[in-house]
Amino acid sequence: MFTESMLFLLLFLLLGIIAKNNSLIIGVAVVILLKLFAGNTKLMEIVQAKGINWGVTIITIAILIPIATGQIGFKDLIESFKSPAGWIGLSAGILVSILSRKGVSYMAADPQITVSLVFGTILAVVLFRGIAAGPVIAAGIAYMAMQLVTFFTK
Repeated sequence: MFTESMLFLLLFLLLGIIAKNNSLIIGVAVVILLKLFAGNTKLMEIVQAKGINWGVTIITIAILIPIATGQIGFKDLIESFKSPAGWIGLSAGILVSILSRKGVSYMAADPQITVSLVFGTILAVVLFRGIAAGPVIAAGIAYMAMQLVTFFTK
């Protein structure tokens, strides 16, 4: 039961507690419970394979709630395009979406990158009060950086 992976998870739990980051604490606690009660079963494989998509779905739902409640309407959309911030926001949204798509593909093609992305994200959460939404976008940025490295080293 007390394996290297459990020690690793407990270290992340401790970091989450020190940083007072509820998302990290809950995430690690759920994974520990899955490990203790589900072991290395099909459930763990399903969560690993589908978890990012589930998370994106939940984030999408949260983003759409202000539209559903009437807090954001067509008037707000039209007004947003009347300012530089609105156009920058639109561009950033498109860029992040493209980077995320590339990031998911890159993580699937090179699982080794996932370790450093996850560790970097957790360090940012703990040390810089970041949000753990970054691994997919970070993978996209890493993908683009690797494309540049490959281009300039050939």
